[in-house]
Amino acid sequence: MTDSLAFAHALLVERVSSDRRARSEDPNDPETVQAMQIALHLPKVNPPRRTDLLEAAARAVVSVCLAEEVATDDRWRIGLESWYGHLIRKVARRARNKAWEEVQAIPGVTIDAAGALARAFVPTAVSRVPAAVRKLQIHGTELPADDPGPVDPTVPLIVIDGGLSMTTGKAAAQVGHASMLLAAARDLAWVRGWAEKGFPLNVREVTSAEFRQESDRLGAVVVRDGGYTEVEPGARTAVACAP
Repeated sequence: MTDSLAFAHALLVERVSSDRRARSEDPNDPETVQAMQIALHLPKVNPPRRTDLLEAAARAVVSVCLAEEVATDDRWRIGLESWYGHLIRKVARRARNKAWEEVQAIPGVTIDAAGALARAFVPTAVSRVPAAVRKLQIHGTELPADDPGPVDPTVPLIVIDGGLSMTTGKAAAQVGHASMLLAAARDLAWVRGWAEKGFPLNVREVTSAEFRQESDRLGAVVVRDGGYTEVEPGARTAVACAP
């Protein structure tokens, strides 16, 4: 019997940990422009806390990358392989009401973090985003900062450079990238233990000075943005650390 997690983790490590310069896009070939879409559930009444939603997004992304379907569903695996092979883009979108319900049928994983809901989808070429996802708005994802309290020292921590003033949608993409890079950087035994618990993690937004300190920690996994939106190319946006 195939060890589904081992298969998915090996694929992630092989493709994401390889030379980033080998991944590219060709504007004349739309199939090379790949992205993972992320739906953020943002009802008008009683919206979630920003921190909780970011934690849900980060967990949803790594859940898609390490799902059982990577080993059992050719479309799931090929979607990830194509995405890993090109620039690893993510697009966060706002969803509510019927639109949120409709996208649950699109292949992906939904995570609930303290009532905040996010769904990450199997990546596709941007020209082939399913209609139910494509109609979700990219703008309008903003939520105010909150005070989430102390972190749980027993789970991974992802910190965001608050000095960059990223929107909630942009920050969701960055913490999602951080969670998958952390999984790629750790061995299978560690990842298996994390997966068995549902990929728990904490997200915190910190000052730029605190962010630099976290970036220098031994074993820290740093996300450097492509610079397509909101921040400069190569900017360090998020850092993931194992407990």
